[in-house]
Amino acid sequence: MSEYVDPGHDQFEAFKRLPRDTPVMMLNLLRFRAEALYDDGRVATGAEAYAAYGRESAPVFRRVGGKIVWRGIPELMLIGPAGKEWDLAFVARYPSAGAFLEMVTDPDYRNAVKHRQAGVLDSRLVRMAEVDGDDSFAI
Repeated sequence: MSEYVDPGHDQFEAFKRLPRDTPVMMLNLLRFRAEALYDDGRVATGAEAYAAYGRESAPVFRRVGGKIVWRGIPELMLIGPAGKEWDLAFVARYPSAGAFLEMVTDPDYRNAVKHRQAGVLDSRLVRMAEVDGDDSFAI
């Protein structure tokens, strides 16, 4: 059963109330389904469905100024709940929250998102503000 795939109404409204004119980083944690669940019955793995989402949404992502700044495959949950596993983690940077909102409301993006919904079992999407600092852990 899916846990978190799409933002809930309250979370999306809270996102829209935050400043829209500053850069944002979006931390993505993804767990794919073994088999994608498409409404039309097509057959694919969750990873294949997510790859289709990436291909189809990429032109919109680039047009709004989005960029993947880091990507990795999680290997071990060192701090966190046992049994919570992720298949992919990445950070996407947008020049502004407004750019992110432009992307998710674009008709081509909205068409591509069906692949994400079919392929993702569970996810987390965390909006983060950039902060300046040195190479220490402190902010």
